[in-house]
Amino acid sequence: MKTVKTLLVASLPLISLGVNALTPQFKDVKTGDTVRVATFNVSFDRNSPETLENELLLNRAEQDMLLKRLAQNDPALTKEEKATAQHVQQIRNVAEIVQRVRPDIFVLNEFDYNTRPEAGNIALKNFVNNYLAVAQKEKLKGIPFATGQVIPTNTGLQSGFDLDNDGKTGTPNDAFGFGKFTGHYAFAILSQFPIDAEKTRSFQQFKQKDLKGASNPVIDDCNNVRAKIPQNKACGDQWYSDDAWNNFRLSSKNHVDIPVKVGKTSIHMLLSHPTPPVFNNAARHNLKRNRDELNFWAEYLNNQDYLTDDQGKKGGLAPNEAFVIAGDLNADPIVGDGDKNAIIGLYSHKRVNQNVANGDLLPTSKGAVEFLASEDARRNKDRANPEQITHHGGMRLDYVLPSANLNAVASGVFWPKNGEEGSELVRAKIDGKIDTGKKVSSDHRMVWVDLKVE
Repeated sequence: MKTVKTLLVASLPLISLGVNALTPQFKDVKTGDTVRVATFNVSFDRNSPETLENELLLNRAEQDMLLKRLAQNDPALTKEEKATAQHVQQIRNVAEIVQRVRPDIFVLNEFDYNTRPEAGNIALKNFVNNYLAVAQKEKLKGIPFATGQVIPTNTGLQSGFDLDNDGKTGTPNDAFGFGKFTGHYAFAILSQFPIDAEKTRSFQQFKQKDLKGASNPVIDDCNNVRAKIPQNKACGDQWYSDDAWNNFRLSSKNHVDIPVKVGKTSIHMLLSHPTPPVFNNAARHNLKRNRDELNFWAEYLNNQDYLTDDQGKKGGLAPNEAFVIAGDLNADPIVGDGDKNAIIGLYSHKRVNQNVANGDLLPTSKGAVEFLASEDARRNKDRANPEQITHHGGMRLDYVLPSANLNAVASGVFWPKNGEEGSELVRAKIDGKIDTGKKVSSDHRMVWVDLKVE
């Protein structure tokens, strides 16, 4: 087995790796070929930084043994072993979805990483080698990737401030992004094409106060019994102290621009995973932060000079550059608690391919329509355009938005109807109950867009 060349990013604080793969060579493309770009919130979030790493370390024989014991209700199976076995099945299901969709560039949200220096990027490598590169069904083929990166995240990274105004510091709510440990809910990218590490940009440290239009959240939800005003605050007050606000980071995880070299074209993968606009305090901080995290990309596409990355380089994306905005953006344009204008404004931007964002190539599935009409659905059952949803909560949250100068030719959402091939990957009985979420694979669905090389 051959190892691809490791990507080194000496000047940029990104965790980078070369992934061991069965086919380590980068994929060749020529004019007329199609390249599939996909995003998937894989729900690989665990309760400790070592958990996912250990699950992905298991080889196929070890996985089989655990699953056999689980199926046989082995009385010697410990609680921890059962949890591991169930997670292994979830990971296999996710891997099978990836093998069925077969993306060339693949963005993974909610992929925990371990910050121990000696751990490096073992989890991502082992996900490729022990799961993706191994056929999950007889009719399927493994899908090894040539390279990838796990992206540093603000989740679990302590701010040093009492961000939730509870009189304490050091809790998950006091991190720059909610998380039980640094690396919780992180995201990653896998690619069959070279990543231009030297031109990769990270905005992990960019301050929210520095974004045009952003302001310290004001307590304006003053009578919500579920979001009580802290004793040291009053209706109309700013939520964060001056010191906290002046140091508060915009990204709940990160905003990164990762150029991927596809033939003669460099496609800038613009990746983020904004905070969900729920779990709000009395200042509705998550709603406003989600809005600002989305507005960042609009400013980036406008090539605003004030935007400053972690290395001190200013400016956004040059006007003629090709790009794809991808990820779980936690924003639905029709339903939900978010600022609808922010997500609509982003995907309606003049630089975004409107055929994918609003037109005939907007990713859809028939399985979503069936789901919202069924008893499995619990929320947003009457949502307009049910074929567009990407989450089992009845919302469109996941996006692949190519630039207008890229030729999109096809798109879709992996959501088979009941009884169709692969439907057991999004709906299955777990512990005697039907699950359509994280226990079977994910509460999100994979979204993909095909781009023709020109």
